[in-house]
Order: sequence, then structure tokens, then C-alpha cells
Amino acid sequence: MKYFLITALLVTILVAAEKPQAPNTLTAQEKKDGWKLLFDGKTTNGWRGAYKDKFPDKGWDIAGGLLTIQKSDGSESHSFGDIVTDAEYRDFDLVFDFRLTDGANSGVKYFVAEQRPKPKGSAFGLEFQVLDDDKHPDAKLGRDGNRTVGSLYDLIPASSKKANPIGEWNTGRVISKGKHVEHWLNGKKVVDYERGSEKFRELVAMSKYKAPEYNANGRFGEAIKGHILLQDHGNQVSYRNIKLKTL
Repeated sequence: MKYFLITALLVTILVAAEKPQAPNTLTAQEKKDGWKLLFDGKTTNGWRGAYKDKFPDKGWDIAGGLLTIQKSDGSESHSFGDIVTDAEYRDFDLVFDFRLTDGANSGVKYFVAEQRPKPKGSAFGLEFQVLDDDKHPDAKLGRDGNRTVGSLYDLIPASSKKANPIGEWNTGRVISKGKHVEHWLNGKKVVDYERGSEKFRELVAMSKYKAPEYNANGRFGEAIKGHILLQDHGNQVSYRNIKLKTL
């Protein structure tokens, strides 16, 4: 009898150990290490519309533990609008899962400042590109692939990346400490740069961000702190497991 009880206990432990972590939750160790959920899987707590004092009335849906921007007309921040965190961040480790639909475009921006007057498109900020590289035309614009998934949008292309097929989940990560920033895609570092460096400013000068409106309130991409933003680009894209640790 003792043998069977011990065997049953071992099986229970092994099954528990193999059970995947539920979406939008933190492990005890993550909590101890200082991670915080930016999306709890159920509510819009901690988020609002960009340039607004509340969450958008439509377009952004929460269902099944997913935060999804619905398909509209493909335009940038026009139909339903971007959403931003209530809080601003400076030194951080940000992790998020995203799932694309065919031909979809979105983005996760950081160091976002809601500058006035409000721009026609999305709020200004550095962007981790979220894109269907095969079917969205933006992938072929810019320089050397710097508008493809995982890239620092219009500035630095993601290198040696491996994106999962459309309809499957990918994990993005942005680490910012001081001036140093990294982009990670599915566990691999794909972008590495220094904000405000001579090289960074050279890249800005060769991008769309050289335009005066992007630099009217200070050099583009060099804000001391800013919001995290999820972009409405008129295509259906889902997010989950959005978490951040202050460094």
C-alpha cells in the first residue's frame, strides 16, 4: 500500500510540474523578482486610450484572456485608436505575447510621450514592430528590413530572428536600462542599440523620424521616460501575458 501511495504522489508531482503556467499569471518567483502584470486577462485596468482619459468604447476586446484589437480599415490609429499604460516607465524589462492574423500590422511602442498637438497617426515613441512580414507591404519599405517583425521600426532591422507562423503565438521582449535597449523575439536577441548615441542619431536622420514634428519636443526616441503603447493599425492582433519589471 505504501508503494502505491508513494507512486501516486510522485505522479501527482510530475503532472503538476509539467502543467503549463496559466496565461496572464505570475509565478511566485516572478512576483518575488518584481514582475507586475500590465494586463490581468480580464479588465482594462492600467490602460486608457492614447490622448484620452478612458479606455476606447469599442475596437479593443477582452475575451478568453486575450486583449485583441479588431480589424477595421488598415489605417494607423484611426478607427479605434491606440491604447497606452496609465504609468510611465524608464528602466524596465517588458515581455508580451502577440498573435497575428494574415497580413496584420500592429506594434508595441515604448518611451511614448503624448505630445501636443496630437499627431495624425500614432503617438510618437520607439516601436517593436509587430507584423506579418510575408503579406503586409510595410515589410518591404524602410531600409534593409527595418520595418519587419521584431525590428526597431524604421531604424534597426531585427537580425537572425525566428518568428512563428501566423496564427501562432510569438513572445516579444524589450529591455531598457539607462541608454541601452534590446529587442528579443522568441527567446533570441534581435536588436541592440544605445539611445541618444551618435549611431542612433544617424539612424534617426535617415528615417521618417527626421521630420520636424517628431523632434519638436526634444530629439526623437530620447525621452527620459514614457508610456507603453499597443497600436491600432486596422488589423486584428491579439496580446496576452503582458508583464513588466522595473530595473
